[in-house]
Amino acid sequence: MKSGTRALGIAESYREERSHLAGVVVTPDRTVDGVSLSSCTVGGTDSTAGVVDCYRRLDRDDIRYVFVSGIALAWYNVFDLSAAAKAIDRPVLSVTFESSEGLERSLREHFTGGDLDERLAIYEALSPRERIDVNGHDVYVRSAGLSDGTGPSAATIVRAFTPEGGRPEPVRVSRLVARAVADDREDDPPTTPDPERS
Repeated sequence: MKSGTRALGIAESYREERSHLAGVVVTPDRTVDGVSLSSCTVGGTDSTAGVVDCYRRLDRDDIRYVFVSGIALAWYNVFDLSAAAKAIDRPVLSVTFESSEGLERSLREHFTGGDLDERLAIYEALSPRERIDVNGHDVYVRSAGLSDGTGPSAATIVRAFTPEGGRPEPVRVSRLVARAVADDREDDPPTTPDPERS
């Protein structure tokens, strides 16, 4: 992959009722080339809109891929990869770093009725998690919007943006920015992340 290829990484840090989303544009050689901020509601259903907003605020055509840290942002605000990929017309990859039995049981424990149905519909339509070895580390990836067989695979993209260690640079840097923004705006400690978000 060319060294100048750009990916937008989006991560979150949340306190109380709002989750602070940070988007950082990064190249495979670790050049940071842009930052945007947005938000979504803790326990809500607007994480997809928040991610799309983070992308659109940059108003750039040179971003090739979007990485998102997890799929259950802001306490089960389930992220719809396919809807986001369609809205921004770019491949979207969700990356996590721990094995997981999935979210269905947790969703059923915390939600009922229409709130549960809405989240389950998004969750059940997601692509399967793919375990990828990256520099000797396991990275779990879901993706949407990748060209079947005609473009780079999820594994190729993730490895290209992970020059060392096991965390893709777009996600690693955006998480640092999200935590700094949240720390600057509120004093409460961050909540413990769910395994499939971490």
